[in-house]
Amino acid sequence: MELMFNIADLASDEEKFSDSKKDVLKFLKIIGVDTRFISYTTQKIYINNLRFSKFSRTREATFNKQYPEIEVVRNSLFQKICSKSSKHLALEIRPNSKILMPKDNFIIEVLMEPYTRKYGVELVYEGDHDLAVNPLILDDEVNNIFSGIFAGDGINFRDTTNEIYPLINVPLDWINSFLEMDGRNTIKNENTDELAISFSRFLDDVAPQYKENVVSASEFIAKKLETEK
Repeated sequence: MELMFNIADLASDEEKFSDSKKDVLKFLKIIGVDTRFISYTTQKIYINNLRFSKFSRTREATFNKQYPEIEVVRNSLFQKICSKSSKHLALEIRPNSKILMPKDNFIIEVLMEPYTRKYGVELVYEGDHDLAVNPLILDDEVNNIFSGIFAGDGINFRDTTNEIYPLINVPLDWINSFLEMDGRNTIKNENTDELAISFSRFLDDVAPQYKENVVSASEFIAKKLETEK
């Protein structure tokens, strides 16, 4: 009944809503969508979590009537990426902090955008900041760990003091599959150590879930060493 009331109320006031981000998000909120669980771009709205966003097909139809030029993306793989990312970011982001973003990184942009509403953060591209986004992905972190071990240097621990890692638990193939489905350019591994990459490929065949375990073990060791100082 509440949704029907909102739709009826909007029908006479459609001209009040412009194409600005503020008005698009306002419209979504009025029709019952929780905008903390969607990512806004000028051309597309990406659903991060279908259940929490409450972005039903009925609400999508209402939204498209007002904004027919904005596509609503219901990509299940993207929602899985968001779920992986949010579990890590929930432990790393401080509310109302200023976060330095990498430039020209679409997947980071679309993952971080909702946190301006979830935690009231400000995303910046230069100048003063409280935290900085490191776009390191799961595959590269695992290969960095292997590279250090094979070189005899031990584990290369990440700097977690003022950096956050939205993609640290997200595999490259998930990211690239989503980017391809969205019509965007894919990305490549940053770590090019052939021995580490070859070993990772071998483990992919015999223990597909090993990567997150390697990262978790590395994080555990890092915390253990820190407490012993």
